[in-house]
Amino acid sequence: MSTTLPTLEALPGGLVALPSVYRPQADTRLLARALAREEVGPRTDVLEIGTGTGALALTAARTGAAVTAVDVSWPAVATARLNALVHGLPLRVLHGDFLARTRGRLFDLVVTNPPYVPAPAAQVPARGAERAWDAGPDGRLVIDRICGAAPALLRPGGVLLMVHSGMCGAEATVERLTGSGLTAEVAATASVPWGPVLRSRRAWLERRGLAAAAEQSEELVVIRALRT
Repeated sequence: MSTTLPTLEALPGGLVALPSVYRPQADTRLLARALAREEVGPRTDVLEIGTGTGALALTAARTGAAVTAVDVSWPAVATARLNALVHGLPLRVLHGDFLARTRGRLFDLVVTNPPYVPAPAAQVPARGAERAWDAGPDGRLVIDRICGAAPALLRPGGVLLMVHSGMCGAEATVERLTGSGLTAEVAATASVPWGPVLRSRRAWLERRGLAAAAEQSEELVVIRALRT
């Protein structure tokens, strides 16, 4: 039986975040609204990839769902565990690569706000706050990995919800997921002002053809993929 999910703001006392841990922003809220439309309850096994503060994982946990959260950042793992303790919610938080830490398990729902900001470096950062958002020259280093892994993570009838920037190519994400046997679509969009990271890379983004001159807003997309 499904339970209506609370809003992020419904978590009493708010959320703490250690230094370098990504705090909930517009992309988190857009993904939370998409999550609220899914059937989540005590019989739901949920995985969050890249949990950060644990905001989305804890929102799902409040319904009684069994939630596993994974992050490669130790500060994020500590933050999510602390927030679970503060709010008195059961949450299994694991450190490491999401594929290695979930091998052999299947989930009803996988939620992820992965790193997706295009960055000059060819690889994702090994440390620092940038680890939460930098994702290679096209912003797809982590997105593509999740797309390839999704069918092996989902039970029949399971759903993947992933948010990322329109700069990364929503159509490319849908095509990759469809090519792997899932039914995928853009489930939600939102336009938000550029933040400081994008503004600092304006010239580079324009040279790469990822942004138009004087562009001031970024489209966010939520991709929903179903394993039939």
